[in-house]
Amino acid sequence: MHLAFRYQYIIKLQTENRHTVNLASFSNDWYNPGAGIVKRALWYVVNALFFINPLVPLSGLKVWLLRLFGATVGKGVVMKPSLNIKYPWLLQIGNHVWIGENVWIDNLAQVTIKHNVTLSQGAMLLTGSHDYKKPAFDLIVGSITLDESVWVGAKAIVCPGVTCGSHSVLAAGSVATSDLQAYTIYQGNPAIAKRERHISA
Repeated sequence: MHLAFRYQYIIKLQTENRHTVNLASFSNDWYNPGAGIVKRALWYVVNALFFINPLVPLSGLKVWLLRLFGATVGKGVVMKPSLNIKYPWLLQIGNHVWIGENVWIDNLAQVTIKHNVTLSQGAMLLTGSHDYKKPAFDLIVGSITLDESVWVGAKAIVCPGVTCGSHSVLAAGSVATSDLQAYTIYQGNPAIAKRERHISA
């Protein structure tokens, strides 16, 4: 009991001497997503009505709206309901891309999705994070690139600054914190290479 009390006292002293997070000092004034306040406000409404809304299944309408707001979108793109996109003008989508239900493209920075990519249900592309070493919890952003024929599994997460190489696979529920090599299947948190991906003729 005496040793346990002494240990707790040491931990308390160490904690008292550490710096703390002060969210009141947070500022992202340096960050500008572009497009202007009016366009961002309009997109907020359109996103809520036609993308996040589970009652709108029309891919063609969504593609048209994305292009209207500055996204580059190829042909044959399929977008399921309950899709959430932060800023379409920071989004490039290639041909024949499949985007499943409840996918969240949180693109504070550029997101590039190349041809034949699949984003399964609940997948998340997160271009923003925070510097946990700074008292103000500073915003950090990094672009994401999904090369051709990448598959991001259900509820998998791609973190800021990550490039997923051609035909790589991020398994369901996994978290990519660094680049994925081409034709490789990754799994876990953080995701690690498990085996090669072979495409039959």
